[in-house]
Amino acid sequence: MSRPPLVLASESPRRLALLAQAGVKPDAIVPAAIDETPGRHELPRIYALRMARAKAAAAGSTWDGPPAIVLAADTVVACGRRILPKALTATEVGDCLSLLSGRAHQVFTAVAVRNAQGRLRSIVCLTRVTFRRLDIEEREAYVRSGEGVGKAGGYAIQAKAEIFVRRLNGSYSNVVGLPLFETVNILKGCGYPISW
Repeated sequence: MSRPPLVLASESPRRLALLAQAGVKPDAIVPAAIDETPGRHELPRIYALRMARAKAAAAGSTWDGPPAIVLAADTVVACGRRILPKALTATEVGDCLSLLSGRAHQVFTAVAVRNAQGRLRSIVCLTRVTFRRLDIEEREAYVRSGEGVGKAGGYAIQAKAEIFVRRLNGSYSNVVGLPLFETVNILKGCGYPISW
């Protein structure tokens, strides 16, 4: 291998699929187990950046192979200063949809890359998303589908929830979970060649 191996600090199938679109295939997946509790009064952008950097550091310290490039990311959905949860239950999905219905919100994804020499680079991408007003039946049907469980903000834009989006300003792939333009540029800057 003429380049350092690429370690992805995430088990997200969405991030793997997005990387594949850009011609990037990680050599290893090392999920980072970290405390993801937001700090009191922590702003969404700062929280996302802190999480991505912590994931890159945790995966880098766990990796026991040759010097590697470590890629980590964290996606946060926010209404103003309020960080929405990664919905773990149907109730949380319903609560998120009720809050997002008929409103604009922000999606922040922080990308952190540690190069083979251990230097860290990071960036935060912001996309503004506006949902149309959702009626009770739509919200309940989406909750029943189970699609929002495990997703930041309780929805997956790349599937059924795309019909809720009235307006999107910024990177679509950012809302899915990994802003491709920013990720490819930061990987190149850290010595990872992108080939199709």
